Amino acid sequence: MTRPALVLLLLALSRSLRAQGPPAADRDPAAFTPHEIQDNSFLVEESYNQEDGVVQHINLFTRERGTGEWVATFTQEWPVGGIRHQLSYSVPFARSEPGVRKLGDAAVNYRYQLVGSGETRVAVSPRLTLYLPTGNARDGLGSGNVSWQTLVPVSCVLSSDWIVHANAGATYRPGSRNASGDRGNLWEWNVGGSVIFTGSRLFDPMLEVVYSRDRAVLARGRTVAEPVFLVSPGVRWAWNFKSGLQVVPGVAFPIGAGPSRGSRQVLLYLSFEHPFHAPR
Repeated sequence: MTRPALVLLLLALSRSLRAQGPPAADRDPAAFTPHEIQDNSFLVEESYNQEDGVVQHINLFTRERGTGEWVATFTQEWPVGGIRHQLSYSVPFARSEPGVRKLGDAAVNYRYQLVGSGETRVAVSPRLTLYLPTGNARDGLGSGNVSWQTLVPVSCVLSSDWIVHANAGATYRPGSRNASGDRGNLWEWNVGGSVIFTGSRLFDPMLEVVYSRDRAVLARGRTVAEPVFLVSPGVRWAWNFKSGLQVVPGVAFPIGAGPSRGSRQVLLYLSFEHPFHAPR
C-alpha cells in the first residue's frame, strides 16, 4: 500500500470510529471525561499509574530497516496498594547482528503518582529504574554493570480532542563495558514529547518526538557521545470487552533526524490490560 493510500485509509477509519462516540453536542469543553485509551504511548511515557486491581502487559517490537536489527520488549505494570505506587519490570530480547539473539539488560521500575491521575487534566508520575546486567556487553546488548535511571513524565489534557505528554530523564551507567572489555562511567540524558488526537473514542493518531544523548565506552576511561533523534508518527486503537479486558494494538514508523538521519524503523505495539481483583 502506498503512503498516500495508507493516510487516506487511516483518516477514513478515524472518522468512522469518531462517529461511534458521543455526539459533538454532548462533549462539553468545560467538562472532563477521561479518554478510554491511556498509558499506551510507544516512545514517550504517559503519567498514569495502574489503577487498583488492574494489571497491564505490554509488548513492543522495533525493527531497523535495512540492517535486520530488532528489539522486542515485554513489560508488566502492577499497582501496589492503589494508584499512588506502581512496580513494573521490562525484559528486552534483541538481535544485534546476524546470529546474535539474546537478552538485554532487564529493568525494574518504581513509579510514584505525584500529581493527578488518569481522571485529571494534569498528571505527573516520576519514575526510578534499576537496570540489571542480564545482557552481554560483548554483543552490544548490555552495559556489564548495574545502572540507574530517573524520568519525570508529565501529561496534560488540552481539550476533548488533544492530549500532550512530555518526558525528561537521566541515566547513570557506572563501570559500563564495551565489546573489548574497556570500562567507563556514562552519564546520559533524554527528553521527549508527544501529541495525541483523541477526537475518536477508540482510535488515536499520534506523533512522538524523542532525543537522547547516549554515550558509549570508546576505550578505557574514554567515552563518546551517540545522540539519537527520532520523529515517530503512529496510530493506536482499542478493543474493550465486558470482562474489563482492554486490548490496544498500535503501529508507528520512527524516522531518524539530525544525528540519526537515514534511520528508518517499524514499531509494533500490543497491550493487554485487565482487572486481577476487585478494587478496594
